[in-house]
Amino acid sequence: MSLNILSSNLQRLRHSQGLSQDKLASAAGISRIAYLNIERCQAEPRAETVRALAKALHVRVPELLVEAPVLKRVRFRSLKRLKRREQVLVEVGQKLRDFVELETQLKVNDRKDFDELRAVASKVRGQGMSAAAAAMRAHFGLREDEPVHDICGLLEHQGIKVLSVSMATDAFLGLSVSEEDGGPAVIVNTWDRLPVEHWIFSAAHELAHLLLHLQAYQVDEELENKDEERDADAFASHFLMPEAVFRREWDDTVGLPLFDRVLKVKRVFRVSWRTVLFRLSEGMSDPNQRKRLWIHFANAYKQINSKVLLKMDEPEGVGADAYRALSDLHRAGPEPAGMDKHDFQGDRLWRLVREATLGGDITLARGAEILGVKLNDMRDLAESWAN
Repeated sequence: MSLNILSSNLQRLRHSQGLSQDKLASAAGISRIAYLNIERCQAEPRAETVRALAKALHVRVPELLVEAPVLKRVRFRSLKRLKRREQVLVEVGQKLRDFVELETQLKVNDRKDFDELRAVASKVRGQGMSAAAAAMRAHFGLREDEPVHDICGLLEHQGIKVLSVSMATDAFLGLSVSEEDGGPAVIVNTWDRLPVEHWIFSAAHELAHLLLHLQAYQVDEELENKDEERDADAFASHFLMPEAVFRREWDDTVGLPLFDRVLKVKRVFRVSWRTVLFRLSEGMSDPNQRKRLWIHFANAYKQINSKVLLKMDEPEGVGADAYRALSDLHRAGPEPAGMDKHDFQGDRLWRLVREATLGGDITLARGAEILGVKLNDMRDLAESWAN
C-alpha cells in the first residue's frame, strides 16, 4: 500500500465532499488523531480501516489505493468555481482509462483520424458556424433535412467517446478531452435535474470545441471564454437544426401561438425550447426585440402552467438577473414536453463490456465496475446477454 497515494486520494475526496478531517474520521469510526496520521502518511491503516474510510466517502476501496489518473489536455470550463472540479477530472480520467484498457484488451481499433474532421471544419470556419456545422453534418453522412436522432451513436461512430458524470449544478454542463489523454471524448453532465435536451445540446457543444478550439485544451484554464462559448453554441444549434430545414419547419407552424410553435419545432429536432428561441433571436438585430421574444415565451408558459418558467443562462436570452434570486439547485427548470434518459445513452462501452464478459476476458465484477452498476444487476444483465 502506497501511503502517499492513499493520502492524496483521501484529501481529494474529502475536499470534494466538503468534509472536515473530524467529520470523515467520525463517519469512518476512527479517532481524529488516527485519521490525521493516515492523511499525513505517518501510519499505515489496517484493511478494515481502509474499508471504513471508503464507505464513509461512498467510493470503492480501489479508488483509495490506486493512483488517480492525471488529465492535462482537457477543456473544462464553468460559470463559476466548482468544489468538485478535481474529483470530476479524476472520475473522467478513470472512465477513460477503463475504456482504453478495454479497447486494448479486446484489440478493438475504432479510432479515426480526428485531424481529418478538424480539417473539414477549418476549411469553412471563416464562413461562420452555420457553414462549419453543415460541413460536419455532411461529413457525418447526415442528410440536409435529417434531424440528429442519436447524438451519442453519431459521435461514437466517429470514434468520439461519449461519457457521463452527474454533478448537482447548472454551472457546468459538459467537458471534453483531446486525443492525448485518451480521447477524443465528450463528457456530459447528466444530472437528473438538467433536461435531457440540455445533455444533447452539450454533446454537440463539446464537439464544436474539439473541432475548433484545440488550443484551449489546458486543464488549468477554468473560466469560460465568451467568444469560444458563443461559437460552440452557434455550431451546436446549427448542427442540431440545419438552417433551411429549421426555417421550413418554423414557417409551417405559422398561425399558431408562439408557445405552441416553439414546442412543436423543438420536438422535431429534439432540442430545448431555449435552442429554438436562440435561433429565432439570431436574426434579430435589436436587443430589445430579442428580450421581448424570451419574455413572451416565459409569460405564455406562466399563463398556461400557472407557475414561473425556471431557466439557465442561455445565449442571447433574457439576462440572468431576471431569475437571479433562485438558488443554484433550482435554476435548472423543467423542459416543456421533455424527453427522458433513453434519448441520450451511449452504447459502445456497453457493447465492449458485453463482448469482454461473454468472451471471458473480464469478470462480471470488473464489468460492473466499468459500467458503474451493482454486481447483482450485472449478473442479471449478463444472463440477459446469454439468453
